[in-house]
Amino acid sequence: MAKVEMVVNGTKHGDDVEDRTLLANFLRDALGLTGTHIGCDTSQCGCCTVHMNGRAVKSCTVLAVQANGADIVTIEGLAKNGELHPVQRAFTECHGLQCGFCTPGMIMATAGFLKDNPNPTEQEIHRGLEGNLCRCTGYINIVKAVKRSAELLK
Repeated sequence: MAKVEMVVNGTKHGDDVEDRTLLANFLRDALGLTGTHIGCDTSQCGCCTVHMNGRAVKSCTVLAVQANGADIVTIEGLAKNGELHPVQRAFTECHGLQCGFCTPGMIMATAGFLKDNPNPTEQEIHRGLEGNLCRCTGYINIVKAVKRSAELLK
């Protein structure tokens, strides 16, 4: 067992975890933050994307002990003061979802991607989201939502 401490969505948390505990499982099981989805167990789908120290990461590829001391933001912590984050608003406005299972990961990946590329082309959007899979849509509304997110973030 290892002791981990991290700030998650602005609140400091600490717990004992097994060395093999994934960050995704720690967030879901220990903290009850079930918006971080686990969709594939192979780091292919991106449903588990969170921000760690300001960077989008797949939390199923990070051990909880690797996140010790980190600042983590999950989909539950993206909104501030009851106001949806611009990316959350854009996904709602553009209906960038269908079943919704991939949506938290898509939103977190989009927010991270737009930090580095605030005015992406459509091709850059496709490349920026290639680590996130949606099994329901043709990505048309997701791409629209990313474009709208860029507009709202300006």
